[in-house]
Amino acid sequence: MLSLVIPVYNNEANLPRLFEAINTLSASIDAPLEVVFVIDGATDQSSAHIGAETSRWTRPFQRVELSRNFGSFAAIAAGLQQARGTHMAVMAADLQEPPSLVLEFHRRLTSGQTDIVMGQRTERADGMMSGASSRLFWGLYRRYVIPGLPSGGVDIFGCTAAVRDHLVELPEHTTNLVALLFWVGFRRECVPYERQARQEGRSGWTLGRKVRYALDSIFNFTDLPIRALLWLGLLGTTLAAGAAVTVVIGYLMGRIPVLGYTPLMLVVAFFGGLTALGLGIVGQYLWLTLQNARRRPNYLVRTIDKNSS
Repeated sequence: MLSLVIPVYNNEANLPRLFEAINTLSASIDAPLEVVFVIDGATDQSSAHIGAETSRWTRPFQRVELSRNFGSFAAIAAGLQQARGTHMAVMAADLQEPPSLVLEFHRRLTSGQTDIVMGQRTERADGMMSGASSRLFWGLYRRYVIPGLPSGGVDIFGCTAAVRDHLVELPEHTTNLVALLFWVGFRRECVPYERQARQEGRSGWTLGRKVRYALDSIFNFTDLPIRALLWLGLLGTTLAAGAAVTVVIGYLMGRIPVLGYTPLMLVVAFFGGLTALGLGIVGQYLWLTLQNARRRPNYLVRTIDKNSS
């Protein structure tokens, strides 16, 4: 059985097309299909519409409601935890990723030649600024954090139950699920696709969420900011020492009767900014350490509605 995990957050307008896509997938796939809807604290009528639709289903399904909005990755982890299939796939409710990818994921996973299949974006029908910022982030992330990451980034994936078991056992807080797929290893394949434009509703993936996601993705998987700060501090200290020696020599030689106000202020501003930057970076790592030390769960399940497999 293939378990299809779909996180849902205020996707009421997308649901008719989503149900149609699921029916098409169910008729096309050569295995039982379990659909696991994870309601991630939605404030619209998504949960009610899904409940009304699934009440008529004979195929296996689960409707998992979280106690509040915990974020997309936490919702996916909750769905993977509850999924009962031998293979898993994740699909976004807004259908910006072609549902046909799920069929290809299943085909490759059941071949026994791979353990993880990822959708690799080759093109995206988003706005110019959104596309440019995404390419910049994933390009830098691929270069400096996870070299094996697909160049266009990853939004959806499929995996075996064994990989799922390892993923849900990891207790990390505010992490990047895609990066964890590379951390656990196993055999991986990529399927290229073109990301579609959103047809209904507005995305909950706001600028603030994107920035938080980028920071969590970086600080959870690399010490590069700390090392960059170290080298920047060494460089600044070296330059300051050189400047101090130059000033002292010039003063002793009588060439600097009055020390300049402007250079002094520039030096103070530079090292003040460097200190603030360093405190922010170190503080971010300390905050992540505190979050993981608390061992709070990444999500809480309020209710689960399911039928038999």
